[in-house]
Amino acid sequence: MLADKLKTLLPALLLLLAGFILAYQFVDPAPPSHITIATGQPDGAYARFASQLKEQLAYQGITADIQYSAGSLDNIARLQQGKADIAYVQSGLADKSSGLESLGSMYDEPLWIFLANGVHATLLRDMKGLRLATGQSGSGSYALASMLLNENGVSTDNSHWLPLPPDEAATALISGKADVAFMVGAATSAAIARLASARDIRLMNMIRADAYTLRHRTLSTLLLPRGTLNPAEDLPATDTRLLAPAATLLVNPSLHPALQDLVLQAAATIHGAGNLFSPAGAFPSAYRSGLPLSHSAERYYRAGPTFLQRYLPFWAATMVDRLKVMLLPFIALLIPLIKVMPPLYRWQVRSRIYRWYGKIADIDHALSAGLSIEQLHSLVAELEHLEDEVRKIRVPLSYADELYDLRLHLALVQQQIDKARSK
Repeated sequence: MLADKLKTLLPALLLLLAGFILAYQFVDPAPPSHITIATGQPDGAYARFASQLKEQLAYQGITADIQYSAGSLDNIARLQQGKADIAYVQSGLADKSSGLESLGSMYDEPLWIFLANGVHATLLRDMKGLRLATGQSGSGSYALASMLLNENGVSTDNSHWLPLPPDEAATALISGKADVAFMVGAATSAAIARLASARDIRLMNMIRADAYTLRHRTLSTLLLPRGTLNPAEDLPATDTRLLAPAATLLVNPSLHPALQDLVLQAAATIHGAGNLFSPAGAFPSAYRSGLPLSHSAERYYRAGPTFLQRYLPFWAATMVDRLKVMLLPFIALLIPLIKVMPPLYRWQVRSRIYRWYGKIADIDHALSAGLSIEQLHSLVAELEHLEDEVRKIRVPLSYADELYDLRLHLALVQQQIDKARSK
């Protein structure tokens, strides 16, 4: 009986195995366990958040290497060249032609414009002829400052631009070697905090901030209330309007979708708590990223983490997600096999019974003809041999009635032979 089941099941199992092998050719590759994150200066906010992102990813078995760079423009180049998988980039600096995709905005990073003592510029156009620390070339500060200054007719032809990193720009402004310093970053940045608390250094109020946000959709207006930075010193001394791009996470489109989901979950943990300018839960955000969202990011902002990633470790969730294509051949083959296997098994068992009816019919037909005593003795011997073989048959109890029907039919033929012999 076990042999019957094996004979029936083995071909079905082999067929299913062949289907799985074929389907496996279409399974997506596993996500890599190693990625690279491009940031900015080692002491900058991008580098700090990248370190936190690295820690979050490590909990799920993903190793992240951090690449320090000159800033956002440098990070965009690294993504395009395939030297980085993920990068913090200031919004508005990359366009669709870059071929990159966005995971959304992570937080607002204001543009801080600090004025040295004696500089009374109220508008950007008033900065002609001044010494402007516009930020290091390749940084987001430089890109935004140069765009705004050029829109206001301030260029390297009519002013002196100093491409200095934040710390050097702060020193130049305090020491009197610069008149204005442009810095994009968080209020907790060392250089910004240093200038915010310095005597005779004034934070510029962007009175036309709303106009710039209409011209550039990746910018927003932030209000810094009086005394926020330093209540004891009443800094700033007045309510101040700031212009702010957003810090975004850009990805190389080749980055595995499962890793994009994982990075977004980690980013929600890091940036979702809120900061000086945004309440908890405001970020990550799908808005003001400057580039189209990746498909994974669109789905994440619409429905959150996938069902599997909510309840399974990352490695298990990705494995199940990859192998779901295997369900197609399983279902396609299993349903017909379920229908075919029971009749096949019945035929397998009954064939051991029914195959003897041919010989019984031959003996019965022979009895209808006139036979000699010797021929009858030969039929008796043949029938006894059949009875011996039938006694050796073993079938499941559910088929016992058919086996005993066979033995009854043998007995009937035996009776006919006995009558023929008595005559």
